[in-house]
Amino acid sequence: MERKTPLYEIHCAAGGRMTPFAGWLLPVQYGSGVISEHMAVRRQAGLFDVSHMGEFILQGLDALSCLNRLMTNDFTNMYIGQARYTAMCGEGGGVIDDLVVCRLGETLYLMVVNAANREKDAAHIRSHLAGDCRFSDRSDDIALLALQGPAAPAILKILAREEDIPSRYYSLSVRVPAAGLETIISRTGYTGELGYELFCAAADAPALWHAVMEAGAAEGILPCGLGARDTLRLEAAMPLYGHEMEESVSPLEAGLGFAVKLEKPDFIGKDALLAGSPPARTRIGLAVTGRGIVREGCTVCREGRPIGQTTSGTHSPLLGKGIAMALVSAGSCAVGDAVEAEVRGRQIAMEVVPLPFYKRP
Repeated sequence: MERKTPLYEIHCAAGGRMTPFAGWLLPVQYGSGVISEHMAVRRQAGLFDVSHMGEFILQGLDALSCLNRLMTNDFTNMYIGQARYTAMCGEGGGVIDDLVVCRLGETLYLMVVNAANREKDAAHIRSHLAGDCRFSDRSDDIALLALQGPAAPAILKILAREEDIPSRYYSLSVRVPAAGLETIISRTGYTGELGYELFCAAADAPALWHAVMEAGAAEGILPCGLGARDTLRLEAAMPLYGHEMEESVSPLEAGLGFAVKLEKPDFIGKDALLAGSPPARTRIGLAVTGRGIVREGCTVCREGRPIGQTTSGTHSPLLGKGIAMALVSAGSCAVGDAVEAEVRGRQIAMEVVPLPFYKRP
């Protein structure tokens, strides 16, 4: 049976079309539709309920060494109030999950993980703790709202003190008031736009949601669902677990080399990543030049020869054409090459293009 976030009733009252996702009932869209929600985020602002995401706490004198052992990125030089994206690998080098780690205090860290991987992640982390390091799963206690779009700073200034709004990308303010409620405000998001994510107590989520929507009314804010979240992240070429990466895909194959620090003394999966470097596969961007929409799981061919498979695909509301990401054999194609994707027995013409498809000006 699917779970409900603290905002479930608000979504229903607002006309949200609810659908199962990663064990939760979440709005896929509202009455305005996916394209309107997508363009609101690109031009004004949108508000997402991402309370289904998992939140873990790691604390203790050995929390940093445990993080560096568990994750591919390096957290040694993080300052309090900084966030960092990372992958977490198994011994074989495949991605168990991708997540964001936030440093909240001297020996206190918050991890934000994918909802579908929450139990798996928790078990993996617990099994690799050592020394003075305590783990707790706080997912049920914390709600998470994502305010995204160029109007997000103006909206947030109505609710929070300017000095409490983080100005640097992947930075955060810890235990600061917003709409009179205690929050963590992080300058992060999954849309490719300027935006913020607001953590609060689960019981405070309805009040915070209403406050953000009221503050954003003059800016044209819209509530947004899973549909727009997916089209936005795909335009920004942000990978999604279960699509661009999974336990059979390494972070290097998925294009996450920036978050893999092979120079670290050691981390789980390092030996396998070194043995598989350079990777045999690579993530690429594709734009439809023919007619049709290419979704995930389509065979990609170049000059009649299969070279890989699409991992995500959609119609881009901003660009007005079909786009897709694919995992293909390394060196099998280059930007500008013509390829085809097989969709239900039909070949759709595509072109290899640079990633991301869209980058905020």
